[in-house]
Amino acid sequence: MSLRLRLEHCCVSAYNRGMQQYDAIILGAGASGLYCALHAARRGRSVAVLDHGPKVARKVRISGGGRCNFTNLECGAGHFLSENPHFCKSALARHTPWDVVAFFAEHGIGYEEKAAGQLFSDQGAGRVAGVLAEQCHRSGVAVLLEREIGSVSGTGPFQVETNGESLEAPKLVLALGGRSWPQVGASDLGYRLARQFGLNVVKPRPGLVPLVLSGKEAERCNRLAGTALPVAVSTNGQTFTDDLLFTHKGISGPAVLQVSSYWQSNDPVLVDLMPGRRVEVLVEENRRSNALFRKVLQSCLPKRILPEFIPKSIGETPVSQLSNKQLQQAADALHRWEVIPSGTEGWKKAEVSCGGVDTAELSSKTLEVNKVPGLHVIGELLDVTGHLGGHNLQWAWASAHAVGVLL
Repeated sequence: MSLRLRLEHCCVSAYNRGMQQYDAIILGAGASGLYCALHAARRGRSVAVLDHGPKVARKVRISGGGRCNFTNLECGAGHFLSENPHFCKSALARHTPWDVVAFFAEHGIGYEEKAAGQLFSDQGAGRVAGVLAEQCHRSGVAVLLEREIGSVSGTGPFQVETNGESLEAPKLVLALGGRSWPQVGASDLGYRLARQFGLNVVKPRPGLVPLVLSGKEAERCNRLAGTALPVAVSTNGQTFTDDLLFTHKGISGPAVLQVSSYWQSNDPVLVDLMPGRRVEVLVEENRRSNALFRKVLQSCLPKRILPEFIPKSIGETPVSQLSNKQLQQAADALHRWEVIPSGTEGWKKAEVSCGGVDTAELSSKTLEVNKVPGLHVIGELLDVTGHLGGHNLQWAWASAHAVGVLL
């Protein structure tokens, strides 16, 4: 053997000794990354999961206020935002909420149905994260924490450099999530890696996030901070009926969080403070009464709301003496409160990321990148964003399962 061939052979041997070989490498130890890993490992695949954090499933641990709304029985494509609203249908159909319930029940986690379809862990979010970690360990998944991703290269096999370690696999899964909850380690790494592989990324923006108001509306909200009531909130043709919470910065609560995912800068937001109950009907029902208008309204609205939306001159008028003009003014104030938010409370308060890797780049069945065989993208990193109520975690499980059973 020539000197050159001997040197090349030695270099290749040293390279192979230093390179850890796996069937699949998954970047991100969140809900989708771990769920994908354990299903792949159960099929006998050697899998490594890398994450820069000290713990797995950090978003899961704080989800649902620590209770973890881990799925929704009514989950379907209509509960998601995406430039391609049909993309999520395949994965959701093949791994249903009941499949998720069965998986966690197998490991001792039951559920409570807090609202229609919304299932919360009866043992808390920490236990849900614990089950994911335990099942990965029992299935032989190498979970490598506190590993900063130095570089990702190749197009199958893929090489990942991290903390002086080198890993290689024919399959690579991007499960790095979006930018929501940066306080638990979220970053834009997933988007940067996607662009590195030539993928288009729909501009990410905060979703399920409180809205910020300015000027007189901000002052009004500040005075009402802490007050909550059921409302109907609308923007861009979308309406959600649920609770609204006034904050020191603007408005929040489930109805506002839902509509925030559809809101775009400078769009108006319309709020009906008495959904399902018209002021005109209420007045007609009490037309012969000498009760003050504000007293009648207090049967439907929190007391603190009235002086902020109804002029004193109208509120102190007996119902029997209300003019049509006064009635119309009250109806407009309570049923058509229109605001133009100055912005949102941003990534720190956002529960999810809207936008993400363009679904046109992937197969909806395998979630494999069309132009990079062996590369898959799952979970929140994709341009698939769920409504409040367990839909985003259901997407994490379903998209992860779709890939895990194929690796």
